[in-house]
Amino acid sequence: MHYVYVIECSDGTYYTGYTTDVERRVAEHDAGEGAKYTRGRTPVELVHAESHDTRSAAMSREHEIKSFSRRAKERLIENNDA
Repeated sequence: MHYVYVIECSDGTYYTGYTTDVERRVAEHDAGEGAKYTRGRTPVELVHAESHDTRSAAMSREHEIKSFSRRAKERLIENNDA
């Protein structure tokens, strides 16, 4: 499976990413070994994840979520819309 996830950083910002192992990836972010963006913003909290059958579908969804406004991301998280 392929996953798109959203984490909330310690400064209240959101980071969206793609992975095949959500638990491992969030742990990497939390340890400061994830994306450059999250390194100084730990601890992080997983606030949304969704699965996709193909890498292509997950990457497309990641791109879509990254283009969302903050409010749209908040609605996604609140409603758990996959």
